[in-house]
Amino acid sequence: MVKHWTVVLAWLLVGGGAALAQKVDAAKSKLELGSKTAKAGFQNEDEIRDKFNNWMSDPDARAWLEAMQHSVADVSKVSASKPHGEKADVEVTVKSKSGERVERISIKLVSSPNGFNQIDKRWLKTYAAMWKMPPDVVEALKLFVGETPPPESSRDNRRMYLDELDQKAQQAVVDFFTANKDEIVSDLLAGDGEHAANWMMVTFKASDKPKWVIRSSAETIKFYSDGPVELTRSGNLKIGRISLQRKGGDNGRDTAKMLQFKINPVQLFDINK
Repeated sequence: MVKHWTVVLAWLLVGGGAALAQKVDAAKSKLELGSKTAKAGFQNEDEIRDKFNNWMSDPDARAWLEAMQHSVADVSKVSASKPHGEKADVEVTVKSKSGERVERISIKLVSSPNGFNQIDKRWLKTYAAMWKMPPDVVEALKLFVGETPPPESSRDNRRMYLDELDQKAQQAVVDFFTANKDEIVSDLLAGDGEHAANWMMVTFKASDKPKWVIRSSAETIKFYSDGPVELTRSGNLKIGRISLQRKGGDNGRDTAKMLQFKINPVQLFDINK
């Protein structure tokens, strides 16, 4: 009997070690994918900046200027740069006969028509201060991200999903985001202050011939705001066409408890179709 249990214990340890190794490998792969995706996004921004700076010979840059309502025939100088840590990924100063304008562009790179792209990620307390969240909404979202430990009955031992909250808490969250939807969506997509984006560009690189679209921030905000605020079947929140989720991942580090907002940028191609 002792020998039997020794074999069983050894088997469990080996199996547990293999399972743990698989989890570590999966987490590592996810981190590496995230790193590659971020790197590709930065390279895409650099490419777009460089194309604007070579606008006289670059047909794409000339088309982008026209899309932003600049007559290329009237343009005398274009200078593009990348501000650090701002909603606008590329800032383009355009000098023409009519004067000088600065265009601030938020850029999204996608390679799949069904891909989702993070548009904003912060700690709950930051959003609570930005949008003046009432205490009951903050408490509900603390349970959602896992800052407040969930009860044992929760289907995830790290946090609660919104559909697990009591009805009063669910309604408080929905009512808050409904009442403040315009401000929230504007902050998420365009930002505010000196470097707020006034354009969004999506580059879709799923083939050898990339496609692009540029829409004004006003059009973009209106499009992604469209639709109700409601809980999803998976227990997250939908704000028009924007998804609110707990960040998760990060190999279980505290940053997994951050809030993130995501969109499908490819949908921007559908505006005015």
